[in-house]
Amino acid sequence: MSVPLAQPAALSGAILGSTYATRARGHEGAKLPGVSERRAGLGFGLAAYLLWGLFPLYFLLFARSGALEVVAHRAVWSLVFCAVLLTVLRQWGTLRAALADRRLSLGLAVAGVLIVVNWLTYVFAVFSGRTLETALGYFINPLAVAGLGIVVLGERLRRLQWFAMAFGVASVLVMVVGYGQMPWIALVLACSFGTYSLVKKVAGRSVGALPGLAIETGAVAPLALGYLGWLAVTGQATGAPLSGYGALLATTGILTAVPLLLFASAARRVSMVTIAVLQYIAPIGQFLLGWLVFHEPMPPMRWAGFALVWAAVVVFLVDGILASRRRRPVCPAPPGREH
Repeated sequence: MSVPLAQPAALSGAILGSTYATRARGHEGAKLPGVSERRAGLGFGLAAYLLWGLFPLYFLLFARSGALEVVAHRAVWSLVFCAVLLTVLRQWGTLRAALADRRLSLGLAVAGVLIVVNWLTYVFAVFSGRTLETALGYFINPLAVAGLGIVVLGERLRRLQWFAMAFGVASVLVMVVGYGQMPWIALVLACSFGTYSLVKKVAGRSVGALPGLAIETGAVAPLALGYLGWLAVTGQATGAPLSGYGALLATTGILTAVPLLLFASAARRVSMVTIAVLQYIAPIGQFLLGWLVFHEPMPPMRWAGFALVWAAVVVFLVDGILASRRRRPVCPAPPGREH
């Protein structure tokens, strides 16, 4: 991707590697999406982020299983679903071309490990009644991405982005003071997904969403399948393959791939500023579920911490919108119409 990591849309775009590549190269020789296309893109984006925001409700269906077993199923069935889609969409050639690039394959394998760490932390948080911490993690994720851009890529932040970073750090400090410990779930989610985004930016920009996801899940699926086999042999598996619960576990693969593909369709049709705004639907949904549905505690210090991170989000979005307007190309006036 050519989108700077310090931009608010970068964390979302990095999921899909080359999703933004065409947009980032400019509009030369390309037809801008029409109104109907943009509306469709907005619908796809809303659907993707609403699904991600409702994931806590979905994963609670698997409360009888451990987080590791659920994530193992998610990795294996995601690969199976990707294989089906690669066949239907005739993209096996694209996958083979990506696998032939060793640097790309290694980068995506590393990305696969990072996203499994992210999944495992997320599912563990939902199972342990800490959905609010997952929301905090994804609210501060743009700050983690920006921080990695500074440290690893030597990128420079604009003034408003520094203010956003300061608000984000302050929110974590408030949480530490209020709870007497680090909000480690939020930090692991933000850092694992931020690093995943960085790896995708560096190594995965030349591969599409579906082949990229297939390589990532393919890298971790053998270990996941081995773990599921061990659970079955030792009698610890919670769902037999042909049982109703086993079939429900298989849907984790579909629910992993579908939002990513919806997002890929959205990102081709709407602006990056729109994506930057849409991406906060998911943590807002997680926050509302944790607070209103799961009735997780919200003492004053937690409200203060969230208020600071929301201030960081607003500043980050304002900066992204202003930067987008400054980068917008100015169309030259037609001959004879100069003023």
